[in-house]
Amino acid sequence: MFGKWRFLMLCQSLLKWIILGSGVGILTGSASAFFLHILDGVTQLRMEHTWLLFLLPVGGALVSFMYARYGKNSAKGNNLIIEEINKGNETIPLRMAPLVLFGTVITHLFGGSAGREGTAVQMGGSLAEWFGKLLRVGPVDRKILLICGISGGFGSIFGTPLAGTIFGLEVLAIGLIRHEALIPAFIASFVGNIVATSFWGVTHLHYPIGEIPALSLIVILKVVFASILFGLTSIVFSELTHTLKKLYTRLFQNPMIKSAVGGMIIIALVYLFGTRDYLGLGIPLIEDSFTGEVHPFAFLGKLVFTSLTLGAGFQGGEVTPLFAIGATLGHTLASFLNLYAPFLAALGFIAVFCGATNTPIACFLMGIELFGSEGAIYLFIACIVSYLFSGHTGIYTSQQIGISKSHLISIPEGTTLASVKSLKKKIEREVEKQ
Repeated sequence: MFGKWRFLMLCQSLLKWIILGSGVGILTGSASAFFLHILDGVTQLRMEHTWLLFLLPVGGALVSFMYARYGKNSAKGNNLIIEEINKGNETIPLRMAPLVLFGTVITHLFGGSAGREGTAVQMGGSLAEWFGKLLRVGPVDRKILLICGISGGFGSIFGTPLAGTIFGLEVLAIGLIRHEALIPAFIASFVGNIVATSFWGVTHLHYPIGEIPALSLIVILKVVFASILFGLTSIVFSELTHTLKKLYTRLFQNPMIKSAVGGMIIIALVYLFGTRDYLGLGIPLIEDSFTGEVHPFAFLGKLVFTSLTLGAGFQGGEVTPLFAIGATLGHTLASFLNLYAPFLAALGFIAVFCGATNTPIACFLMGIELFGSEGAIYLFIACIVSYLFSGHTGIYTSQQIGISKSHLISIPEGTTLASVKSLKKKIEREVEKQ
């Protein structure tokens, strides 16, 4: 009798999450499709009317004003959603969705260097929160719905439902995966992707990885070496972005002035470098990494432009620029390591992203979904090595450290990336006293 009731309860739970996960998937998939169609339009508009770049300071000031006036805790962005799943002390307002959508569109219209995953995840989280309130779900189900919002937003914005599933589970805490949300997250990500592509007609870009080198010790060593550099590059990006955010805030108390100055710096850099290649998402840089040629230091240019844009308070995401940074760095390293450029560009594409988000399994699955399974061994090596060498850093400061990346580095459970540095300083002071 116990076995029968247990089976019925499991079936009831599955049915519940098919319905709830699908609901979140429909919302996130539709929101992502709407966002992507607008993003394509404003990007085309910016490229046709180059003078729009000069409005970047005005656009940044406008977005900062909107957040200061109406945003409340929405300014925390992705970190708010991660905090709510881990702690659950605040409410994610529905206004987050239109605010981040508006802010990201303005950023891309006027030429800021930013991504799109942050927008999709924030829209997904706020819509999932609203959906949960509408159905009056309990606190446990609320957290699972928020994970569904992350997975649905990520899977539908990139067309990678498997990576989207695991990303929502893996991004919350380093070394831990929330298996209780596995089925709901998959349903939300899968449905979200189907809704975006089949119903709303979204098409996603795929890049040719080309020839995969035969498995050998020398190739593995080369891949490991490149992956270490990918991980270190992710540290540079994360730390530079966080440092610039603090520096901008310290220098300019008024957020509108801060963003306006940030926009002026981007304009100055465009004319200093003599190129607009580092504006926007960076899709042309990614395409050239696989099918053409890129400047040897293109990865550094994209890194600096993106950190300066996000540091000044412009809205968007980090992931697509991270793809561009990784792909261009891989292309540059290919000639030194005597490896096929598209192959190493593909490894850099996922590995720099992996190091910055601390999500090796999600990034590996993304590599499979985007580039196929032929190079699975190399994709996996790139992810785990970059993950290790990125240390306890990342773009999401509210991400917890569930398990340290090495038993040689002792970090209290539940420590966030934001508090790692203060913890290190505290330990150093105690050592000095001894």
